[in-house]
Amino acid sequence: MRESEILVKYFEYDSPTELASDYQVLVEKAKDATKDAYAPYSKFRVGAAVLLENGEIITGTNQENAAYPSGLCAERVAIFYANSKYPSQAIKAIAVASFYNGKFNETPVYPCGSCRQVLLETQNRFNKPMDIIMYGSNSIQIVKSARLLLPLCFDVDLKAKD
Repeated sequence: MRESEILVKYFEYDSPTELASDYQVLVEKAKDATKDAYAPYSKFRVGAAVLLENGEIITGTNQENAAYPSGLCAERVAIFYANSKYPSQAIKAIAVASFYNGKFNETPVYPCGSCRQVLLETQNRFNKPMDIIMYGSNSIQIVKSARLLLPLCFDVDLKAKD
């Protein structure tokens, strides 16, 4: 038997002002999107903002439903809309912010497993890594590839021969 370890490298910032200007805008768009979340059950409002390679920014919010599995996370709402509206544009970065009990969470909130899989599929679709920016009012973390968030992922080689 051998023991192995998986490490995740990320960058941490204390303030959005430490980020590149386009990422500062992206974080603000994600924070602003939380206002439009439909979260009547959990009251946990999540906003996501996707920066496409063409400079367009697409936002999304979590959409809850009384039949809980029928809701959708902000990350997937934003990614699916971006992929639908701009199917040939790779995602450069996505920012995620959450708002609960009248304030933004102090620590970053991470994408769920389903969102991580969609992030990875989208990244693979364009064969370009994307930055995942996770906002917290006391800390911002950036992971430089969706694969780092889902290292033991389900991955299909679309180039494989039948």
